[in-house]
Amino acid sequence: MTGSTGTPHGTDSAPVGTSDGTDGPAHTYWLEHAWLDTHVEPGVLLTVTDGTLRTVTPGVDAPPPGAEPLRGLTLPGLANAHSHAFHRALRGTVQVGSGTFWTWREVMYSVADRLTPDTYHALARAVYAEMALAGITAVGEFHYVHHAPGGTRYADPNAMGEALIAAAADAGIRITLLDTCYLSSGFGEPPTTHQLRFSDGSADAWAERSSLLKERDHVRIGAAVHSVRAVPAAQLDVVAEWAGRRRAPLHVHLSEQTAENEACLAAHGRTPAQLLADHGVLGPRTTGVHNTHLTDTDIRLIGGSGTGTCMCPTTERDLADGIGPAVALQRAGSPLSLGSDSHAVVDLLEEARAMELNERLRTRTRGHWTAAALLRAATADGHRALGWDRAGVIEPGAPADLTTLALDTVRTAGPLPRLGAETAVFAATAADVRHTVVGGRQIVRDGAHTLVPDAAREVARAVAALRA
Repeated sequence: MTGSTGTPHGTDSAPVGTSDGTDGPAHTYWLEHAWLDTHVEPGVLLTVTDGTLRTVTPGVDAPPPGAEPLRGLTLPGLANAHSHAFHRALRGTVQVGSGTFWTWREVMYSVADRLTPDTYHALARAVYAEMALAGITAVGEFHYVHHAPGGTRYADPNAMGEALIAAAADAGIRITLLDTCYLSSGFGEPPTTHQLRFSDGSADAWAERSSLLKERDHVRIGAAVHSVRAVPAAQLDVVAEWAGRRRAPLHVHLSEQTAENEACLAAHGRTPAQLLADHGVLGPRTTGVHNTHLTDTDIRLIGGSGTGTCMCPTTERDLADGIGPAVALQRAGSPLSLGSDSHAVVDLLEEARAMELNERLRTRTRGHWTAAALLRAATADGHRALGWDRAGVIEPGAPADLTTLALDTVRTAGPLPRLGAETAVFAATAADVRHTVVGGRQIVRDGAHTLVPDAAREVARAVAALRA
């Protein structure tokens, strides 16, 4: 475990894709039903070596000897493209009463104040295990709690980030650590007392610290601009150039609140999207998170640059943020991904469903996306947003990352198996996940986590420690 000096965590968990038959001789899985991007195929046999799918053979009626059967509907592993792991401690405590995003933020800061490398590791390990139980095989952690309270550096300046990386390994999932630049409390304003532990003082100092982080089998290192209010315009280029040199993912909270838009217009005479475009932040490796309150010009800038959009519908409705123009963004050329953000709910199927249902409420019409398109946002496009470009599909050469939904629960029983995409998006929930495989290793088997056997107890302990 990491102590107050920031000594790296130890972990007994094997790295993703390095155990349970993924090295050496091929391991085989037989899928009762498999979603193969456009349709459901019954009886699909997979061979896996070194954590990678080598062959995908449909038309195999029964599991051959030695094959591990995954009964139900198997999808590519789900990608949670936007996470703040410590927000999980707020679930059930901030959902009642009146207020706004800004009053919620003060409660969130009080939790952030109490985090240490040890308590963050314990909470994140439990949260990532909850994600695995929900079929999530990769997470994008938007990480900005870098230092000790007051801004004091740990002996290892990345102790908090390393705690998250170790937590993902313990839970058996992949992580893209989106190390976040966060320097100010608003346009021209220094960080508040709460925010001192987020700030490196300058974008150059942020880049120097972030450059110490190393990628591993289960780890990608990306960058993030917390928001245009948190990174002065003159320093945006530093973050964009850091990500560009490494061809790393770059994420940014974008136009989540109208107050931010108004402040940006007052300070710079342009919207946040226009400011980001002027400083080279937008582009195909960039993802705007939320993208809620946009002008038509903003939408054209985001779509025309190939910048992605990560929608987080359960958080956006929990915080009363609003409904973003996801349909218009996608039509303009912005790929869509999904995230659970504050973890009011950890259920990527609910996020996919909510994106469509929110749009139905807003427009009073139905059918804005097919179920297949919503699944792509939760799988292939989500992984691409996190830098796992080959993941999120069931095809040779892809990582052997899978999630299997039961088709015999009270929610999923009834529809024909060939309607698998519709069943997954519009009927199933995280509670219907039966198996999760990451890098060929089964980390959830029959609804139980194989590495974190009592995730619920670990969540309770971790949250209680923070409240104490």
